[in-house]
Amino acid sequence: MLDARRLQLLHDLDRLGTIARVAQARSYTPSAVSQQLTALEREAGVPLLERTGRSVRLTAAGRVLVRHAATVLAALEEADAALAAVRSGPAGPIRIGAFPSAMRTLLPRVLVALGTQHPALELAVTELDPSLVPVALRDRTLDVGLIHDYDVVPAPDDPLLEQVPLLSETVFLASTSDISDMSVMPWILATPGTLCHEVTLRVCAAAGFTPRVRHHADDFGTVLALVAAGQGVSLVPALAAADPPDGVRLTALETRRRTRAACRRGDATRPAVAAVIGALLSSAPRFPGDVSLSESGVAAAHGNQGGLHAER
Repeated sequence: MLDARRLQLLHDLDRLGTIARVAQARSYTPSAVSQQLTALEREAGVPLLERTGRSVRLTAAGRVLVRHAATVLAALEEADAALAAVRSGPAGPIRIGAFPSAMRTLLPRVLVALGTQHPALELAVTELDPSLVPVALRDRTLDVGLIHDYDVVPAPDDPLLEQVPLLSETVFLASTSDISDMSVMPWILATPGTLCHEVTLRVCAAAGFTPRVRHHADDFGTVLALVAAGQGVSLVPALAAADPPDGVRLTALETRRRTRAACRRGDATRPAVAAVIGALLSSAPRFPGDVSLSESGVAAAHGNQGGLHAER
């Protein structure tokens, strides 16, 4: 096998032109450089240099080897840099995308933990709909993104992404009173075309009716405020319902929302990306049903565990 240090000397000779200059640049004697290049020729099994008096020049084989040496030396420098990053800990910019309910509840804890454990990371967070995260990861405008789907609307596999499960949470029916028939109630739905809108349609269809839509809202805080104001009922995942407004009742359904951390395939081994995913795993809530609710939420959630028509 060719010696990398001798390859470096050959590369230097091509760049500097003389053995004397190589010796000066490397703090060697010219004799030592010449000996190392001779040893490299023995390893290669072909002449690499043509010697004329005190001058040398590369042979055809020498020029071929110099081109490959540049690639080898660049790879070694990259490996050294990667090892240095591991030794010193994750560092540099890292861009995270997350949907609103995760931004409010999960990301603050993650950012505090990462800032304490890895102060050299330059964290930047963007609120982003989960449907836009895969494109942002593929385009490298994000390093890590949070995505979710529902058991009734599973997301298709993306071969270009690696995904790590973080939590699975109960979906609740938010209302202001005990209602035996949700088909007669006005509903608050997300914007048509969004995953949350599709989930509500499917849950209602499974219960045998089409929801009568009164309002559209995508922010779950707004949705819960509208429910509290008596404007209708809605489906809300537990992560967004940890502190429901006064008067809002939460009835647990069988439907679940599943949240995952995603990155480009192969990026999970990058120190910075691994640090973010590790912090997300450590900070993801763990409760009965995977997430905790406030006392009022827990009290209201112990009623209906089934479909929308069940009477509490």
